[in-house]
Amino acid sequence: MIGALWFLAIPAALLAGANALALDFLSVAEPAAILYDAPSIKANKLFVLSPGYPVEVVVKVEGWTKVRDDTGDFAWIENARLSERHTVMVSAQSAQARQAANENAAVVFTAEKNVFLELIDVAAGWAKVRHRDGASGFVKASQLWGL
Repeated sequence: MIGALWFLAIPAALLAGANALALDFLSVAEPAAILYDAPSIKANKLFVLSPGYPVEVVVKVEGWTKVRDDTGDFAWIENARLSERHTVMVSAQSAQARQAANENAAVVFTAEKNVFLELIDVAAGWAKVRHRDGASGFVKASQLWGL
């Protein structure tokens, strides 16, 4: 019996480990945030990101975060240049934000590819988002990057 109980505990431990692998996203906090190839301002400058750009956190070290962008590229950014505000980016050619999380709901607004939206909530394949003009609605999660 003790052996059987030990065996049942393994899936729970694996499940807890899966939660630790949940993706963490932040957004760029200021205009012209420079990304580097190493965690130092003396490293090679790779590119510049605009405010609101969502990035996936890979690892944090003192004062720096290694991030991945929507193209899959990795780079380093100073922690001070990041915001806890969670944004997403439209990855489809255009995405319709609807009043409710279903295909038949009325369209509130349409956002074109690469537009940043503030993430409010995620549920059942839909993301509730807010456009910078204040309009909010539900967009299919498959049309967004940064979730």
